[in-house]
Amino acid sequence: MKYFIDTEFAERPCSIELISLAIVAEDGREFYAESSDFQDDMANEWVRSNVLSQLWSRQSDKLESFNHLASDDGYGGFMDRVSIAISVRSFIGDDKPEFWGYYCDYDWVAFSWLFGSMVDLPRGFPMYCKDIKQSADERGVELSSSPIDGEHHALVDAR
Repeated sequence: MKYFIDTEFAERPCSIELISLAIVAEDGREFYAESSDFQDDMANEWVRSNVLSQLWSRQSDKLESFNHLASDDGYGGFMDRVSIAISVRSFIGDDKPEFWGYYCDYDWVAFSWLFGSMVDLPRGFPMYCKDIKQSADERGVELSSSPIDGEHHALVDAR
Protein backbone atom coordinates (compact mmCIF):
# COMPACT_ATOMS: atom_id res chain seq x y z
CA MET A 1 0.00 0.00 0.00
CA LYS A 2 1.14 3.56 -0.66
CA TYR A 3 1.60 5.92 2.27
CA PHE A 4 2.10 9.63 1.70
CA ILE A 5 4.23 11.28 4.36
CA ASP A 6 5.16 14.78 5.34
CA THR A 7 6.96 16.25 8.31
CA GLU A 8 7.51 19.69 9.66
CA PHE A 9 10.92 20.11 11.19
CA ALA A 10 13.51 22.59 12.38
CA GLU A 11 17.01 22.44 10.98
CA ARG A 12 19.81 22.53 13.51
CA PRO A 13 23.52 22.22 12.85
CA CYS A 14 23.98 18.53 11.96
CA SER A 15 20.41 17.66 12.95
CA ILE A 16 16.77 17.78 11.92
CA GLU A 17 14.33 18.26 14.80
CA LEU A 18 10.91 16.73 14.20
CA ILE A 19 7.97 19.04 14.89
CA SER A 20 5.12 17.04 13.37
CA LEU A 21 4.50 13.99 11.19
CA ALA A 22 1.57 13.06 8.99
CA ILE A 23 0.92 9.88 7.05
CA VAL A 24 -2.03 9.43 4.70
CA ALA A 25 -2.67 5.85 3.61
CA GLU A 26 -3.91 4.97 0.16
CA ASP A 27 -7.05 3.52 1.80
CA GLY A 28 -7.90 6.92 3.35
CA ARG A 29 -6.66 6.36 6.92
CA GLU A 30 -4.69 9.24 8.41
CA PHE A 31 -2.05 9.62 11.11
CA TYR A 32 -1.01 12.98 12.55
CA ALA A 33 1.27 13.61 15.53
CA GLU A 34 3.13 16.53 17.01
CA SER A 35 6.34 15.93 18.91
CA SER A 36 6.31 16.81 22.59
CA ASP A 37 10.14 16.64 22.42
CA PHE A 38 10.28 19.72 20.19
CA GLN A 39 11.06 23.02 21.91
CA ASP A 40 10.31 26.37 20.26
CA ASP A 41 13.87 27.62 20.69
CA MET A 42 14.95 24.95 18.18
CA ALA A 43 13.10 26.82 15.40
CA ASN A 44 14.43 29.56 13.17
CA GLU A 45 12.29 32.59 12.30
CA TRP A 46 10.86 31.01 9.13
CA VAL A 47 9.62 27.95 11.04
CA ARG A 48 8.20 30.18 13.77
CA SER A 49 6.30 32.24 11.21
CA ASN A 50 5.14 29.48 8.84
CA VAL A 51 4.85 26.27 10.84
CA LEU A 52 4.39 26.69 14.59
CA SER A 53 1.20 28.75 14.37
CA GLN A 54 -0.41 25.99 12.28
CA LEU A 55 0.18 23.21 14.81
CA TRP A 56 -3.16 21.87 15.99
CA SER A 57 -1.95 21.81 19.59
CA ARG A 58 -1.67 25.62 19.36
CA GLN A 59 -5.04 26.32 17.74
CA SER A 60 -7.96 26.54 20.13
CA ASP A 61 -10.45 25.51 17.41
CA LYS A 62 -8.42 22.35 16.61
CA LEU A 63 -7.25 21.44 20.10
CA GLU A 64 -10.24 19.30 21.09
CA SER A 65 -10.10 17.28 17.84
CA PHE A 66 -6.34 16.96 18.20
CA ASN A 67 -6.62 15.63 21.76
CA HIS A 68 -9.14 13.01 20.59
CA LEU A 69 -6.75 11.58 17.98
CA ALA A 70 -4.93 9.45 20.53
CA SER A 71 -8.04 8.37 22.38
CA ASP A 72 -10.08 7.51 19.26
CA ASP A 73 -7.77 5.18 17.38
CA GLY A 74 -4.24 5.72 18.67
CA TYR A 75 -3.17 7.29 15.39
CA GLY A 76 -1.84 10.60 16.49
CA GLY A 77 -1.81 13.31 19.07
CA PHE A 78 0.82 15.12 21.09
CA MET A 79 3.50 12.58 22.02
CA ASP A 80 7.22 11.97 22.41
CA ARG A 81 9.31 10.49 19.60
CA VAL A 82 9.25 6.95 21.00
CA SER A 83 5.46 7.02 21.23
CA ILE A 84 5.23 8.41 17.68
CA ALA A 85 7.38 5.51 16.42
CA ILE A 86 5.21 2.95 18.23
CA SER A 87 2.05 4.56 16.86
CA VAL A 88 3.45 4.60 13.31
CA ARG A 89 4.22 0.87 13.56
CA SER A 90 0.65 0.27 14.71
CA PHE A 91 -0.78 2.47 11.94
CA ILE A 92 1.17 0.63 9.22
CA GLY A 93 0.70 -2.81 10.80
CA ASP A 94 2.18 -5.79 8.95
CA ASP A 95 1.92 -4.03 5.61
CA LYS A 96 5.01 -3.69 3.42
CA PRO A 97 4.61 0.02 2.82
CA GLU A 98 5.63 2.12 -0.14
CA PHE A 99 6.31 5.65 1.12
CA TRP A 100 5.89 8.76 -1.02
CA GLY A 101 6.61 12.41 -0.25
CA TYR A 102 7.04 15.76 -1.97
CA TYR A 103 10.63 17.08 -1.74
CA CYS A 104 10.95 14.38 0.89
CA ASP A 105 14.69 14.02 1.61
CA TYR A 106 14.59 15.73 5.01
CA ASP A 107 11.16 14.25 5.73
CA TRP A 108 12.58 10.77 5.27
CA VAL A 109 15.51 11.45 7.58
CA ALA A 110 13.22 12.87 10.30
CA PHE A 111 10.86 9.90 9.85
CA SER A 112 13.63 7.27 9.88
CA TRP A 113 15.28 8.73 12.98
CA LEU A 114 12.11 7.98 14.94
CA PHE A 115 13.25 4.35 14.89
CA GLY A 116 16.97 4.94 15.47
CA SER A 117 19.46 4.31 12.68
CA MET A 118 18.49 3.21 9.18
CA VAL A 119 18.95 -0.46 10.05
CA ASP A 120 16.42 -0.02 12.89
CA LEU A 121 13.51 0.70 10.55
CA PRO A 122 10.64 -1.72 11.19
CA ARG A 123 10.73 -5.02 9.31
CA GLY A 124 9.27 -4.59 5.82
CA PHE A 125 9.84 -0.82 5.71
CA PRO A 126 11.95 0.32 2.74
CA MET A 127 15.13 2.28 3.39
CA TYR A 128 13.96 5.04 1.05
CA CYS A 129 10.98 7.21 0.26
CA LYS A 130 9.85 7.80 -3.32
CA ASP A 131 9.79 11.49 -4.23
CA ILE A 132 6.76 12.82 -6.11
CA LYS A 133 8.69 15.85 -7.40
CA GLN A 134 11.56 13.73 -8.71
CA SER A 135 9.14 11.31 -10.37
CA ALA A 136 7.27 14.19 -12.03
CA ASP A 137 10.53 15.73 -13.28
CA GLU A 138 11.64 12.40 -14.77
CA ARG A 139 8.33 12.19 -16.67
CA GLY A 140 8.34 15.83 -17.77
CA VAL A 141 5.23 16.59 -15.73
CA GLU A 142 4.92 20.08 -14.28
CA LEU A 143 3.28 20.14 -10.89
CA SER A 144 1.24 23.08 -9.67
CA SER A 145 3.28 25.52 -7.66
CA SER A 146 0.37 27.55 -6.33
CA PRO A 147 0.18 27.58 -2.55
CA ILE A 148 -2.65 25.69 -0.89
CA ASP A 149 -4.54 26.71 2.22
CA GLY A 150 -2.74 25.26 5.21
CA GLU A 151 0.54 24.69 3.38
CA HIS A 152 3.35 23.80 5.81
CA HIS A 153 1.03 21.78 8.00
CA ALA A 154 2.15 18.15 7.78
CA LEU A 155 -1.33 16.66 7.35
CA VAL A 156 -2.39 19.17 4.69
CA ASP A 157 0.84 18.54 2.79
CA ALA A 158 0.60 14.74 3.08
CA ARG A 159 -2.93 14.82 1.70
